[in-house]
Amino acid sequence: MKHQQLLTKAKEILLNNFQEKGFTIPCKGLYPFQWNWDSGFIAIGFAHFDMEKAKKEIKTLIDSQWSNGFIPHIIFHNKSDTYFPGPNFHRSDLSKLSNTNVPTTGMTQPHVLGIALERMYEIAENKEAMIRFIKENIDAIYNFSLYFYNHRDPLDEGLAYIYHNWESGTDNSPIWDDIWDTMDSPSLEFKRKDTGHVDASQRPSKREYDHYLHIIEIAKKHNYDDAKIAEFSPFLVQDPLFNSVLISSNKALIRLYELIGGYEEKVEKLKSLTQKSIRNFNSKLFDEKLGAYCHYDLRKGKLLRYVSSSSFSPLHAEIPTKERAEKLIYTMMKKFGNEHQYLCASFDPTHERFNPKKYWRGPVWINLNWLLYHGLKKYDYTHIAERIKKESIEIIEKNGFYEYFDARKEISEKQAAGYGGNNFSWSAALLIDLLNE
Repeated sequence: MKHQQLLTKAKEILLNNFQEKGFTIPCKGLYPFQWNWDSGFIAIGFAHFDMEKAKKEIKTLIDSQWSNGFIPHIIFHNKSDTYFPGPNFHRSDLSKLSNTNVPTTGMTQPHVLGIALERMYEIAENKEAMIRFIKENIDAIYNFSLYFYNHRDPLDEGLAYIYHNWESGTDNSPIWDDIWDTMDSPSLEFKRKDTGHVDASQRPSKREYDHYLHIIEIAKKHNYDDAKIAEFSPFLVQDPLFNSVLISSNKALIRLYELIGGYEEKVEKLKSLTQKSIRNFNSKLFDEKLGAYCHYDLRKGKLLRYVSSSSFSPLHAEIPTKERAEKLIYTMMKKFGNEHQYLCASFDPTHERFNPKKYWRGPVWINLNWLLYHGLKKYDYTHIAERIKKESIEIIEKNGFYEYFDARKEISEKQAAGYGGNNFSWSAALLIDLLNE
């Protein structure tokens, strides 16, 4: 498929997934609501051909914000029976801080909104109109950043915790297996909907869902109070992807505030917090032996020593020094970059837990590739960045606009190797951005 045909198809997907209420579903059936970080990436794609929809996407998401600055991971604008767990399970109304206009979940996702807002500005032809939009909405995004430092950083390190694997964005990563082994979650009765849309072999297991729902029940028991969750949740992790994206968004907000002028106090606050974040990120989350950044289990007080695509996301936020970036990229190419693999698998292809077909246990994801592409360019690793871009385009060209893709090149040569939801919005949106780069 020629690039022009790919662009046409990608735009068609976004327009088909856009909803009357002003948000875009990730894909039909499997994900029928608005998802937080999906919307950030989707807005970037729309910005190239329909800036009003891009703005609407961000605005609709911001309108779900809680009174403490928190923006949830799913916003249930509409009714749908194709997804579980829905609003009646999550019960955001249990929190006195929740948004009373729309039901949501009580967890969040990686904070890409600063990144998205800055990219929209870069793309915008009418800079004045875009500046007006930024002025109207940047404080809400700033408050989202501040939420993490005020409520998710009990050790005052500038590193936010996640209390649920869904907050990481890398939902069923093999990294979490170690935590599930420590948990004695009850076996719950529930009717899943995801396996009605997608082959069960590509999705998390029933036992994993027991753990997922058990953690939510604990959070609900404490009315989604962050301090209580920090005290009682069995899952409490400092995630390198989650914190990298937060730092990247902070840096984008600093640049945008400086661009519009008159926000010196907020700029200084963000600079101070970001410096602390980077300092502790480097001292706490880097594993010298692995040559990679790892997740830190706050419950056990130790690193979870696994390499995943999240390990390389600090490149996007310019967290590592040049020397450390070199070591990081060496690890990436040694483990993930052989000629038979597409860059970049979501989990270490040399590890026994690697599964190239199963959700976040090994497939390639376009959103992580997009972050890595930009991160590699910041450190002048242009040839590897170009490889990621080329392979991201190629994998969509061969398989279609799926949610995730088999990391093994030979599979794409022989058969369809796109998995999860089809006509997937962020795959379409970020391909548009890569092709317009």
